[in-house]
Amino acid sequence: MQNRRVQNANMSAVANPMSGHATQVDSATAANVLKNTYWLLGLTLAFSAFTAYLSMGMAFNPIMHFGAFIGALVISFVIHKVANSVWGLVLAFAFTGLLGLTIGPIVGAYLSMGAAETVTTALGLTAFAFFGLSGFVLTTKKDFSFLSSFLVVGFCVIVGAVVLSFFIESSGFALAISGAIVLFASAAILYETSAIVHGGQTNYILAAVSLYASIYNLFMSLLHILMAFAGDE
Repeated sequence: MQNRRVQNANMSAVANPMSGHATQVDSATAANVLKNTYWLLGLTLAFSAFTAYLSMGMAFNPIMHFGAFIGALVISFVIHKVANSVWGLVLAFAFTGLLGLTIGPIVGAYLSMGAAETVTTALGLTAFAFFGLSGFVLTTKKDFSFLSSFLVVGFCVIVGAVVLSFFIESSGFALAISGAIVLFASAAILYETSAIVHGGQTNYILAAVSLYASIYNLFMSLLHILMAFAGDE
């Protein structure tokens, strides 16, 4: 079975690109960005699911796993440089496809253990959280730009905790990290959706990549927590 620390490293190291809310755009422009973001997010989620399915039958290989993950991490930084060109779309699919490859072997291992119900529950909770949080922002139009500092500090704390977990063998500590990542990913969804609504994010490629990263982190964290409580970790 894959090392618990590998999952925590995966979940915390995928950064969510954050932008301020200073720019103001008209409602029609914001609506168009939102529409394009959700279209791209849906397509990249489908592509990620496809690559996850392809890799599901593969045995967990730490070298290949980290290779795909590091590749996705590098792309997450490069994509900011080309987000206004067609290469931004190409890298968005490359990013999500590589992360899909990291999910497949983990989910496949859990399914082979007879934990299909737990995996399904984690997926359902992830979808419920995403649509619930996004729907709240879209309905209330509340500005969550104040979460920017929280996300920066939270990211640094989580990365530090993950590094520390390599020296501390504690299932309780690993669960605490996963719980913190759930809160971080939820806050990131609120922040990014609010940025789109209020004009702080006008690039739908960056918005989709950021939301995908939050969904990825949320799913992996919830899966780890549920598996631990089910006694399968």
